Amino acid sequence: MSDWQLSEFDVPEDPEKDRFHDFALPLPLMHAIADLGFNYCTPIQSGSLPFSLADYDVTGQAQTGTGKTAAFLITILTRIWENPDQAARPKGTPRALVLAPTRELALQIESDALDLSKYMGIGVSCVVGGMDFQKQLDQIKSGRLDVLIATPGRLLDFINRRHLNLKQVEVLVIDEADRMLDMGFIPDVRRIVYQTPHKRSRQTLFFSATFNDDVMRLASSWTLQPEHVAITPETVATDTVEQEFWLVSTDEKAKVLVEFLSRQKPERALIFANRRDQTHRLVTYLNKRGIEAEGLAGDIPQRKRLSTLNRFKEGGVRYVVATDVAGRGIHVEGVSHVVNFDLPEDPEDYVHRIGRTGRAGAEGVSISFVSEDDAFNLPGIEEYLGRKVTCVQPQIKDNG
Repeated sequence: MSDWQLSEFDVPEDPEKDRFHDFALPLPLMHAIADLGFNYCTPIQSGSLPFSLADYDVTGQAQTGTGKTAAFLITILTRIWENPDQAARPKGTPRALVLAPTRELALQIESDALDLSKYMGIGVSCVVGGMDFQKQLDQIKSGRLDVLIATPGRLLDFINRRHLNLKQVEVLVIDEADRMLDMGFIPDVRRIVYQTPHKRSRQTLFFSATFNDDVMRLASSWTLQPEHVAITPETVATDTVEQEFWLVSTDEKAKVLVEFLSRQKPERALIFANRRDQTHRLVTYLNKRGIEAEGLAGDIPQRKRLSTLNRFKEGGVRYVVATDVAGRGIHVEGVSHVVNFDLPEDPEDYVHRIGRTGRAGAEGVSISFVSEDDAFNLPGIEEYLGRKVTCVQPQIKDNG
């Protein structure tokens, strides 16, 4: 491990792209980046890293799946590596804090942080609701705590019981701020931010898929003269995802889905429904017709959701039916197809959904069913994408 050389990670210079080599990152971090096969920076990484690595505050407008997680984790890990502790910190005092709105997203960030820090000896922990409190407490007390990833409610619980102290936080990351707003978490987040050093004494990295007036107000109150980096959602939505819109009547949707999965046999498909009850009905319908599928919805116990997610990642189950809240935290490589069984009412959710495929430069396909009920949601999506979409009859090809 220790004798790894940067020369073993050869990435040719490209005038169109930034390489991680160009940022003078710590060698053990570059080793992990090489293991992960990250050759060139994504646009949000190219835009934010020059500022965040120089200790500037950053506000970043980017969807999930654009590489923003790696951008802020690389910043945190580099800072901790280059500025080692001069004295032992008390237990439960992290140097970096990442706030995420959902358990799934927090656990995904933890997984990415462990991958990136594996050669660095940096302590990463995660505290989220719906999981064993004592187990999380034991992890915090037993080992080194440099980077803490958390959902707001559970973090406040730990703070109120005096298990965690945020007075030594050097880097604060607020991820998916717009979703925090939507879910009503901002009062909790305010209380948490108040527990950290003043914004003049910490670095703040603030990410949101959208920057409306409410999000802008939060950003300005929590950051200090930030550099703003915006990656437009259209590039995320359209570059690597082939988008199809199929005209299907409401009562034929389930039948068409079964025919598509049976005949085309997509490698790994994520199917989105708008409501939890619809998710459960659809899973039952598919299973009864010999198609193995599992559900991800807010009313499914967390333990079951995590095991479904892990099976999906490892290929144990190829088809998952999800709602938007559950779907936000899904970062699974190799999702070949996204199917919008229902068109979402919010155009941004459409972009988030189809962003589950076509990740990391891979090709992906999204298929949206457009019924008489869904047609009302189509104009908003067209406006958001900046173009008209063409609806066609279902195009189902046999694939073995």
